[in-house]
Amino acid sequence: MIPITFKAGDHTFFNATKRSVDDYFDSRDLKKTGSSELFMKTTFYIASAFLVYYLLLFGHYAILTQILLCILLGFVLAFIAINVMHDANHGSFSESKRTNYIMGLTMNALGSNAFIWKIRHNLHHTFTNVDGIDYDIANWPLFRQAPTQSWKPIHRYQHLYMLPLYGFNTLEWLLVSDFVNYFTKRIANIAIQKISLQEHLIFWGSKAICLLGYILIPAWLLGWQNALIGFFIVQFTMSFILTVVFQLAHLVTNTSFESAGLEPKQLETDWAVHEVMTSSNFATNNKLLNWFAGGLNFQIEHHLFPNISHVHYPAISEIVRKECIRHDLPYHSYPTLSAAFTSHVQYMKKLGLPD
Repeated sequence: MIPITFKAGDHTFFNATKRSVDDYFDSRDLKKTGSSELFMKTTFYIASAFLVYYLLLFGHYAILTQILLCILLGFVLAFIAINVMHDANHGSFSESKRTNYIMGLTMNALGSNAFIWKIRHNLHHTFTNVDGIDYDIANWPLFRQAPTQSWKPIHRYQHLYMLPLYGFNTLEWLLVSDFVNYFTKRIANIAIQKISLQEHLIFWGSKAICLLGYILIPAWLLGWQNALIGFFIVQFTMSFILTVVFQLAHLVTNTSFESAGLEPKQLETDWAVHEVMTSSNFATNNKLLNWFAGGLNFQIEHHLFPNISHVHYPAISEIVRKECIRHDLPYHSYPTLSAAFTSHVQYMKKLGLPD
């Protein structure tokens, strides 16, 4: 049992916002799932990944060119995760559940596991910035990411060493936490109720395919040293992009935090208000970033309406912002990527100080 609940009864803000958003889609006869823009991006990113992978395996280049191609592949894989996998595992990529499931397996192609990721991510969406439940702010020894987490002397320097370590998150998923969650059947403090035979087979099969595609085939064609170095560069690049994008949406100076202990606790707000208080947008007027970021820079809209594809977030963001103002709620948003990044560094530096 999760020892934390939200305030019951008053859902005025969310009900009003949902009505306005529903009216937007109904009046334009639009589907809430992916549009031609999303399908175009999906085709472009997946085709680009295969092309760069092919060039790396069968081309003959200078070392610098090989490194740049590995970095490019890391970028493309990150964009697949953000734009394709993320929508699919929220059920917003397509109206077809089967299509969503298949496209969600792109997470497995990147090295992790969609089944486990969905459980982790669902906890994050339901209990955003709740220390003890939200896996995205887990109490790792080297990081203090919430005010309620214990302070250690090394945290004084976390704002300096955090960026290099952000490049190891996907490797940690692939090699450590996926297996820990799988064998212990636990994620944070929450038990995984059941893993079907299909998911067991997909877990082991996709791990074997990734080992073959990312390590064994490159090692056979390029040699072990080149294969391992290239794999690390790809994973580091992908991890760095994914981690930074997610951190800028929640671990900044203007968002709120809660904690869950052993005793039952009820928060003073309902779920929707909690999501607004704990999420932050950034660079929403940057059209280029909007295309690449998969709507994660519209984090408020995403947390309120995760079943709506990210391609619609720029349009509905004005609706959400007006409803926040009307209900006397903050609408956290940084005007630029650099402003959000600066806020994240300031937040981590502040938490690095002893209480």
